[in-house]
Amino acid sequence: MSVSKPPPPPSASHLTIPPSSTSTPSSSASSPSAPPPPSPVKISMQEHFAINVCPGPILPIPQISDFFPRFHDYPCTPPPPREKKILKEETFNGEMGGGFKDGERRGDNSGDREEVADSDDDDTYLGMLEFTLLFDQENNCLHCTIHKAKGLKAMDSNGLADPYVKLHLLPGASKANKLRTKTLKNTLNPVWNETLVYHGITAADMTTKTLRLCVCDMDRLGRNEFIGEVRVALKKLREGDNKRYNMGLERIAQNKESNNQAVEQGALVAEEERGRILVSLCYNTEKGCLLVGIIRCAHLAAMDSNGYSDPFVKIILQPDMGKKSKYKTSVKKKTLNPEFNEEFSYEVTLDLLAKKTLEISVWDYDLGMSNDFIGGVELGINASGQRLRHWFECLKNKGKKVEYWHTLTQQGAPSSDKTD
Repeated sequence: MSVSKPPPPPSASHLTIPPSSTSTPSSSASSPSAPPPPSPVKISMQEHFAINVCPGPILPIPQISDFFPRFHDYPCTPPPPREKKILKEETFNGEMGGGFKDGERRGDNSGDREEVADSDDDDTYLGMLEFTLLFDQENNCLHCTIHKAKGLKAMDSNGLADPYVKLHLLPGASKANKLRTKTLKNTLNPVWNETLVYHGITAADMTTKTLRLCVCDMDRLGRNEFIGEVRVALKKLREGDNKRYNMGLERIAQNKESNNQAVEQGALVAEEERGRILVSLCYNTEKGCLLVGIIRCAHLAAMDSNGYSDPFVKIILQPDMGKKSKYKTSVKKKTLNPEFNEEFSYEVTLDLLAKKTLEISVWDYDLGMSNDFIGGVELGINASGQRLRHWFECLKNKGKKVEYWHTLTQQGAPSSDKTD
């Protein structure tokens, strides 16, 4: 008795795929002349797993730059709000702003890219700044009231910012014309309601200067971060007009040529002007003396390595060279806009005063070294322009205090401060 052995089972490493046939069992039974079925196709277990795991094209392995979009050439996934950035540079395939190579899917992510681009608009994403400007020509002052900001860009890891506003006068931005508000912690909608004043601003300055307002985020552990800025041409501001602005913050959008021009213009201004000083003159007929008031200085030249100066003012009534003709104010430390409010008197008759000259000089105090000369101005009969007008008004309007701003120059600068 012969026993037929059953066919051996398929090996564990292979799977048998039944042949695909379009004919039904009834049709195969009715046609005995049909060819025998083909041998089964064997597929390895590795290929079977590969088909189930990777049904589509193989995707690239994520890299560390995918998780840090700031250091990546193009955003693979929508970055967090702080890192939103739309690159308009040319990508590998020559298209603008797409950031995808040939062969990758585009249709599914096109809407996401458009939303990111819309949300990154300067006017809405960076925020708005509300402020008021007022030019007081009588006192040569520009009042800048910073009210509030709205919808600022988040700069800190907690989704907030520590904003403050700093102001510059262009061209020739320097520490001498920089003002800043206080810093408000953890807010994207700060309210300052703070007024900053520029002294010594003339009508001529209003026709050539531009006010730059920068909103920045203060960082104690690192460098303060720039959020956005607005610029206002002061020539559009009328005298006595309290104008309110509500402007969207913008990024720095200047060409290299315009930057170079601003630097050149600022250098020319620095060469011509060493700063300004506000002086008051009054001849007291009852006491028979000249009262000289040194009120304040503005936009002085920086003489120290830290970008500031330690200014003080000296006045001498010429030609009398006695000790009674020399006075000196106190020293104001580390400032380019010192406020003195000090007054000095000279006992002199009105007839002799008309023949004298008042020399005013501003110095930078240096401990253990010769003081540096910043600039000076002479008032008297030999002066010209506004200096002569100031002197004549003092002599004409006896008993009345007359105040004028004067521009400091380096003409007749002494080699060192020998009068200390």
